[in-house]
Amino acid sequence: MAAPPSGKVIYEQEGVFIHSSCGKNDDQDSLISGILRVIEKENEVIVDWRPLDDTLDTSNILCAGKDSSSVVEWTQTPKEKCSRGADRPSSYEAEWDMVTTVSFKKKPHSNGDATTHANGESKWSFLFSLTDLKSIKQNKEGMGWSYLVFCLKDDVKLPALHFHHGDSKLLIKCLEKHVVLNESPQDKRILLVNSQNKSLSQSFENLFDEPSYGLLQKLKKDPYTVTMGRFSKVTNYIFDSFRLSDPSNQRRPPSEMADFLNDAIPGLKINQQEEPGFEVITRIDLGKQPEVSRREPVSAEEWAKNMDSDGRILNVDYIKQSIFKGGLCHTLRKEAWKFLLGYFPWNSTKEERANLQKMKTDEYFRMKLQWKSVSEEQEKRNSRLRDYRSLIEKDVNRTDRTNKFYEGEDNPGLILLHDILMTYCMYDFDLGYVQGMSDLLSPVLYVMENEVDAFWCFVSYMEQMHQNFEEQMQGMKTQLIQLSTLLRLLDSGFCSYLESQDSGYLYFCFRWLLIRFKREFSFQDILRLWEVMWTELPCQNFHLLLCCAILESEKQQIMDKHYGFNEILKHINELSMKIDVEYILCKAEAISMQMMNCKELPQAVSEILGIESSSVTPDSDNGEDESAAVLSCPTSLYQSVSTPVTAANGTTDSTQQMSETQS
Repeated sequence: MAAPPSGKVIYEQEGVFIHSSCGKNDDQDSLISGILRVIEKENEVIVDWRPLDDTLDTSNILCAGKDSSSVVEWTQTPKEKCSRGADRPSSYEAEWDMVTTVSFKKKPHSNGDATTHANGESKWSFLFSLTDLKSIKQNKEGMGWSYLVFCLKDDVKLPALHFHHGDSKLLIKCLEKHVVLNESPQDKRILLVNSQNKSLSQSFENLFDEPSYGLLQKLKKDPYTVTMGRFSKVTNYIFDSFRLSDPSNQRRPPSEMADFLNDAIPGLKINQQEEPGFEVITRIDLGKQPEVSRREPVSAEEWAKNMDSDGRILNVDYIKQSIFKGGLCHTLRKEAWKFLLGYFPWNSTKEERANLQKMKTDEYFRMKLQWKSVSEEQEKRNSRLRDYRSLIEKDVNRTDRTNKFYEGEDNPGLILLHDILMTYCMYDFDLGYVQGMSDLLSPVLYVMENEVDAFWCFVSYMEQMHQNFEEQMQGMKTQLIQLSTLLRLLDSGFCSYLESQDSGYLYFCFRWLLIRFKREFSFQDILRLWEVMWTELPCQNFHLLLCCAILESEKQQIMDKHYGFNEILKHINELSMKIDVEYILCKAEAISMQMMNCKELPQAVSEILGIESSSVTPDSDNGEDESAAVLSCPTSLYQSVSTPVTAANGTTDSTQQMSETQS
């Protein structure tokens, strides 16, 4: 390979392929792997692409069918052909088994090699100056590998560059530092180059550089340790160190304690008074919490009775309500979770779902192929992929082994966990992997027992949880503010006590929210809790009401024993694996009824819970539609599906009853 132009390399990416039209058959493309660079040279910026190895025989590398739904085919070595045998499984996924056994074959270099010119440059190599760039065309989202087509000002279109080892967004961001790119009004996939001076706007961007950026990067790289680990280690030693061992200074103002916690969780300092839409919640009489009963889990027989001959679910609302009230029997979870998470449309037929799975199988293994084909040498030059792999391996190694599915160091479940998370990095390379994600995947993989289905269910789950793992963590900040708002309405006295103990920011709930209680309940209980939450009943943000239910259950002990800042953190942390899931579900539902029956519900609370109008009351006859009445009259919402099994009214007796009747 000829040397690239001299200058400062500001962007470099391997695994950027040209799909040439010289395949063995008319319906195949040969893929030519190359390296793409952006180089600063004097007052010029150059984009340069060239093959990684001009002596590579493209006829023996990789042929991808032009039909996006076809399966990638690899040329097999004689040894591989023998090892596969004649009795290969005939299932659709078996066609992808070669993903883990990729091989390349090189042919000896000869002076007559047709792929190179006399000067040593490959016929596929190209470079151009950004001053000559007219536009960039991008692929449609979700359509296989990310690719770009550069069009120059003389209307020359260069070969499409396919990014197999990541997406093209980083390149676009690099180019935007030197040229202004605007979407074409006619086609949003086309970015038009604006010739205005970029250096002026760039100077303004530099004004917003913050010294805390390093802390935020550290949080993004390892929030699991920064948040979860530090909560469990907030001991008397740390607290005394913060007080500087000054006997006369046994109390610190809440503002200083907030600063201390803000250092532990960068970027999450909360000042509610400065938050847009903040509303002061005054004391409101919510009335007595109603008693709530739960039913038996939905059985396979009940599920089947609610399907027509084509496999379409007949009454979606009934099924969701039944799952909310009782959960699912375990044998049904593998099928039902795909609907709850949005992988399967609720109105789809059995045939439509089979076709969807076939398409998603292709899509999954194409992405898996991207990182499976990265060599160690290539990974050394891709710091982001290297970091993702390191974090994934670290997280997978500390997966909860109490479940037999993940027992042992070389357990297949752990291997699949690793592979799915690596493939997710290809799916969303910008977010990549953030520690804690494996906590969300492990129960899903355990239930699905299938790599492809687990991946797409996880993708759907991450669409709900995405904001929890973003660098600025705005989603976490919003949830903590919303939780504070709900708790203040529910029990302003308890909120005042927490504030008096420097705990008003509710940071001790951070782990609950980050990974949806995964570390607070047993493995089997978390399956029940999640499937109930996924019904999105009885209101928005039901998980925040679950937090309220747990805190209200612990209020008496915290206040009676006069727990301070350190004791509150310790107590909440030690609740892990000691919470009765059925009791808390009952209590959270009762709180939702209590709030939605309130005639004077504050607007901020209505918005958090997704209630259209707080003025609608159970005895109103204002002609509101039925959906609004459902939110306003939750006491009658589940009467048709409620089979009393357990009940919660906030007393110790109900807790005992729950433990005796829990299925």
